Amino acid sequence: MPIVVVHSNPLFWVRLCALVFSCVAFAVTVHGANLSHGTGDWCVFCWAFSFAGTLLVLLVELFGLQTRAPVSWKNFPITFACYASLLCLSASIIFPLYFLKGQTYRSETQNYRIVATVFSCLATIAYICEVSISKARPGEVAGYMATAPGLLKVCETFVACVIFVFISDPVSYDSHDALRWCLAVFCICFILSAAIIVLCICECTGCLPFPFARFLSAYAVLAVAMYLSATIIWPIFKFDKKHGGSSRPYGCGRYAGLCDWDRQMAVAVLTAVNLVLYLADLIYSARLVFVTV
Repeated sequence: MPIVVVHSNPLFWVRLCALVFSCVAFAVTVHGANLSHGTGDWCVFCWAFSFAGTLLVLLVELFGLQTRAPVSWKNFPITFACYASLLCLSASIIFPLYFLKGQTYRSETQNYRIVATVFSCLATIAYICEVSISKARPGEVAGYMATAPGLLKVCETFVACVIFVFISDPVSYDSHDALRWCLAVFCICFILSAAIIVLCICECTGCLPFPFARFLSAYAVLAVAMYLSATIIWPIFKFDKKHGGSSRPYGCGRYAGLCDWDRQMAVAVLTAVNLVLYLADLIYSARLVFVTV
């Protein structure tokens, strides 16, 4: 018979706050935000997914079922918290951009949307606090996902997913072979980073036919080189008129959401962001000597 263990540590209360904030955000949105755009469904998914995952983590912790979980409990909670913080952060940016931008009149629907945005921001802060409390300290033996390189892997995969959204609607990589190379960079690095996360959460790193630490270092070097090329190539073929690029159209950004040109600029910026993340990953991976997975 499982025994419920009530925790009084800060991590428990931070998770409880994240649970409440994410629940309020999607409940208020579903109840009265009157969503008319598919982007709103994404925001609701972000809040509902974060709520469900946090509820699962809390239940496992309360009933002391960590040893029975099919995943590594050293790696799973902080990995989920990091993804939840990024999801709620994206919803906190996207939701007002599509549903509050340009509205000058007050209504009950707008009030619901404001409340949802506020609680989405609060949920983001709560999840960031959870990650900060859970991450490994210097000299501490912890799971790989609790270290800086592990958390960077989460950020890298999330940024890549956002890039995929921007380049697929509308399709913006089929006009030149150089842009197809950029797509290959995004896909290869995303797949490898996601595979590393899955291996750590499932505690399967020991099954690899080569040392995991050496693989991480080699992959970090490869990813930095590939993203460096994409960071240079994408702006050249999207914004340089000599290579078929264009300048920002007049009226772009006057309406809710992002125009096509802004989406391509977002891809360029996010590619540079991922380059910085992979560079930091390379530096940390080279110094990481105290982690067990």
